[in-house]
Amino acid sequence: MKLSKLFLFILISLFVINCSGGGGGGGTSSITATLTSIEVKPVNPIIATGETQQFTATGTYSDNTTKDITSSSTWSSSDSSVSVSSTGLATASGSSNDKVTITASSGSISGSTTLVVIASFEITPTNLNIPLGATQQFTATATFSGGSSQDITTSVDWSSSNTTVAAFSNIAGYNGLATSFAAGQTSITASMGDPVVSSSSPVLTVDSSNINNVLTATVNGGVNGIYFNGPFVSVTVCSPGSPSQCTTIPNILLDTGSYGLRIFSLSLSSDVLLEPVTTSGSNVLAECVQYADNSADWGPVQIANVKLGNEPAITVSIQIIDSTFAGSTSCSNGGYTLDTSPTADGYNGILGVGSFTEDCGSECTSSSNNGMYYSCNGSSCTGTAVSLNNQVQNPVSLLKIDNNGVILRFPDISPGGISSINGELILGIDTQSNNSSSGVTMYPADPNSANLTYGYFITVFNGQTLSKSFIDSGSNGLFFPNSLRLNTDSNSWYIPSTLQSLSATTEGYSGTPSGVVSFQCGDADTLSTLDDVFIELCGTNPSGSFDWGFPFFLGRSVYVGIEGKKSGLGIGPYWAY
Repeated sequence: MKLSKLFLFILISLFVINCSGGGGGGGTSSITATLTSIEVKPVNPIIATGETQQFTATGTYSDNTTKDITSSSTWSSSDSSVSVSSTGLATASGSSNDKVTITASSGSISGSTTLVVIASFEITPTNLNIPLGATQQFTATATFSGGSSQDITTSVDWSSSNTTVAAFSNIAGYNGLATSFAAGQTSITASMGDPVVSSSSPVLTVDSSNINNVLTATVNGGVNGIYFNGPFVSVTVCSPGSPSQCTTIPNILLDTGSYGLRIFSLSLSSDVLLEPVTTSGSNVLAECVQYADNSADWGPVQIANVKLGNEPAITVSIQIIDSTFAGSTSCSNGGYTLDTSPTADGYNGILGVGSFTEDCGSECTSSSNNGMYYSCNGSSCTGTAVSLNNQVQNPVSLLKIDNNGVILRFPDISPGGISSINGELILGIDTQSNNSSSGVTMYPADPNSANLTYGYFITVFNGQTLSKSFIDSGSNGLFFPNSLRLNTDSNSWYIPSTLQSLSATTEGYSGTPSGVVSFQCGDADTLSTLDDVFIELCGTNPSGSFDWGFPFFLGRSVYVGIEGKKSGLGIGPYWAY
């Protein structure tokens, strides 16, 4: 969706009592704590020949106190080709052993750890060709000075010479996984240490021929640069009666938190004529969609032929956003502000690709008081029930083959923001060679429409169980209850004085499976004056809910499974990443 500290001081006075009498005397005594053990860190590091590694020594004493004794310890190495300075800095000029013991001593007490020295490493596989939208796992294997080898995929830094073609993520669990974003070639490099030791030889070719299920998703501020952290795609809309009469509309907000296509009337070409959906008699069907940020979309429901990527066109009901359409007060009642134009709102429309087929479902087929659909005659609009076929539908669910869900992929970025990035929307899951679901965990969403948690899953954050959690590319930040008491601005954005590194546990709606998600939150007021793409943008959210907005998608492949449809991950609705 678019979304008095208490200090307790204890004073202990020690009195030395001198007892006198009969020539007796008194005095004082003290006990000096002695060193009992030494801990050397880091534990079992890996470096390449020619690199250095700083070690530290921490002493533990008989009174249970600890002290940094790095500079006062005596350092030694089990291999003469690895030297250690008096300050604990090891230099690996070479080694005939796979493992070298680094020891810190003080008197009779010592501690040690193992240093692994790499002679070389290589990347596999080499010289690959993959289809656009696909991912490729690379592996880095080290050969040690002693001749043995080890997988070090998670210990190296991965990079691509052309991040427009393919990029790597720094998120745990994605090490060595290249994600393709455009046709072309790029060289793959794995590096580690200081000085840097690297291996670079594989060339990855991304082929876009015969690919029909990929849409480029661009994050660049939208129509006029005001919608930061918003992913946008282009959609082609054609007249159902004249399929050749088409217009391709850019800057359509890609939204996993809603369902169906909505386009501003001002963004449609005048020669693309759509068919109104009627109710009883000549009454026209209109819809009101209200969002969590108190904005709302109002306008008629019409039939259009819609093309996504190079997929065949489908005939589907869409909403035309038009705040001037008769009966708009039906939608603005309750304090909602109607979206009025692409210029004012920053986008030409919304493509809802969430986990449901219709935007209302069975609740709107049986009740006229559903708050979404209205039958309009002139300026008079009244609530109406509407069949599933006439409701605004998720167009992905109507595709012939790639209809069971979508995958959103975006490259990783660092805190501080950038001006723009390109990602992709991939149609279908396990239906083509570029949308495999291997390597991700599936989190079921609640499929029971009778539950208040319908479509949600669980997030556990700071001891709170938030059962109404969801993943929403249309929300431009991460939104969660302020249980940490972070500073906020007048618009409820978090504005901590320093970058906050946080984590939460996500769970399927029934509590399994579970996985930890790490994220960051920065000063939103400072960020909003800079670029258009941020990974650390966060804000407050009502109790019971965690909105994993667009920053969650950066550096990940996020899968959205549509209700009732099957993939290799299972039957939707679900999220997977």
